[in-house]
Amino acid sequence: MKNKVLFIVTIIVVFLLGLLASSIINRKSEAKYEFVPKVEISENEPRNEVWGENYPKEYQSYLQTKDTTFRSFQGGSSMIDVLEEDPNLVILFAGYGFSKDYNQGRGHAYAIEDIHNTLRTGGPEGEGDGPMPSTCWTCKSPDVPRLMDEIGVTEFYSGKWADKGDQVVNPIGCADCHDPKSMKLRITRPALVEAFDAMGKDINDATHNEMRSLVCAQCHVEYYFNKDLPGKEGVPYLVFPWKEGMSVEDMEKYYDNIEFSDWTHQLSKAPMLKAQHPGYETFKTGVHADRGVSCADCHMPYKSEGGQKFTDHHIQSPLNNTSNACQVCHREESKKLIENVYERQAKSTENRLKLEDLLVRAHLEAKKCWDLGATEEQMKDILTDIRHAQWRWDFSAAAHGASFHAPVEIARVIGGGLVKAQDARLKLSRLLADLGHNKPIEMPDINTKEKAQKYIGLDIEKLEAEKERFKENLLPKWMEQAEEREAKMDTKKAVTSTEE
Repeated sequence: MKNKVLFIVTIIVVFLLGLLASSIINRKSEAKYEFVPKVEISENEPRNEVWGENYPKEYQSYLQTKDTTFRSFQGGSSMIDVLEEDPNLVILFAGYGFSKDYNQGRGHAYAIEDIHNTLRTGGPEGEGDGPMPSTCWTCKSPDVPRLMDEIGVTEFYSGKWADKGDQVVNPIGCADCHDPKSMKLRITRPALVEAFDAMGKDINDATHNEMRSLVCAQCHVEYYFNKDLPGKEGVPYLVFPWKEGMSVEDMEKYYDNIEFSDWTHQLSKAPMLKAQHPGYETFKTGVHADRGVSCADCHMPYKSEGGQKFTDHHIQSPLNNTSNACQVCHREESKKLIENVYERQAKSTENRLKLEDLLVRAHLEAKKCWDLGATEEQMKDILTDIRHAQWRWDFSAAAHGASFHAPVEIARVIGGGLVKAQDARLKLSRLLADLGHNKPIEMPDINTKEKAQKYIGLDIEKLEAEKERFKENLLPKWMEQAEEREAKMDTKKAVTSTEE
């Protein structure tokens, strides 16, 4: 009886081992023969769907960046009207494009659509028209490295945003980060290479793991448009201000040394700096970067399907994918991990909003001083304090995820901003008293986006009407011209061993 049972058990074990061996062999076969190129990808191929012919798993996961359903404490993938949520920003950006329109960006698949729709790019009627330079396209499309290669970097930066609307039509994708022949990660934006050169570093020395962050650093960084570069005068040339270093003080020193400002504040007349999105710089000061974690490890973790391991190109918040992005290293439950992140972000936001309130009051108090006849000499140090305080506020606000990436550093930055804002307001109170106004200024009603925009004199209805005319008249022509141009692009079928 025992021998019979043992015999049956042995048969079952052998059968199961056979199934396991068969599964392993099948998976290895899938892995071995999975990649069969269908098309030859040219050096400057901007169309993501063409790359998707050869890399369907990566492409299909990339298409998921169209999903806008996830919303986190600080954004996620859903579009959020930041000015509606926080009307104070209209005052902070008075006189600058971000007072017109400031939306939390969606996934990479919407990069072109969103820049078409924002009021910041205006309603151009043709070439040479509109408020924004061509440089504003730089981080939006794989058409950018194609154009830079065809016409030159300086020529790409030259002219207006509307000048290249029919050329830049494919959203952020494959050619922005990959070599089409080897699929190795590559840098396609010269500003990052030039920033490394300015720091005395060679980006070619970067390791593969470093490249998994540097391809993101082509765009998720602080930058400005320099119109005074020798030999490129008048061209808004894209530059990363890293010559002195990447800290908030280093970049501030760089800007102060060259007396650069993004705009003059409409109310306070302060020469302002607009932090773009210094995500890479703040990430580098955090514990994850210190431990050798790359951007891709969390925002593009590895994924397995059908025996194939590949990088998930659904670039998104790790909080929407904690099992692959977080729990590979952290053993806590997903709910606990998210709670920890939100707690840090909420505490950081609490102090950032205090700084924001001080800045709004400082701008309005400065305006009152000007109205009472203050001189430029009396206002000089005050405006510098406002400039430096808001730079720290914006550095912490615009660096999406910074309160998680580097909570200690961001707390330090906000703390420094609070001190500078208080210094500005103390000087303002003394000056107001000297000018005969020895009491608090009257605060306007700016508790909605509409009220704040009306206070600073923005005619939003006019701006929206201009945008609608652009979308009805010029934008369809861009898309038609782009479709005709791309229809002529050569897509060669790849030669495979079975065809030879």
